[in-house]
Amino acid sequence: MFYVYIIKSLVKAWYYIGLTGNIDQRLSRHNNGRERTTKYYLPFELVFVQECEDRLIARDLEKYLKIRSNKESLLYLIAEVVKLVDTQS
Repeated sequence: MFYVYIIKSLVKAWYYIGLTGNIDQRLSRHNNGRERTTKYYLPFELVFVQECEDRLIARDLEKYLKIRSNKESLLYLIAEVVKLVDTQS
């Protein structure tokens, strides 16, 4: 299995979209500053995960999500869901 994921910085308005075979290990690497692209935005929370049957499908989904218009739409949707959850808590 492969996973496409989105993490959100808890200190800055910044999201990262990635692909991995082990989501727990990958999130740990991000939060421990072991990934060059994300180390300046620590710490992170996982906001989206999609399980995919193989790497090619996962890579296609990751590319799709990284297209600017798709990314903006997805991030808007995530922000709306987070607002909804916060108001219900």
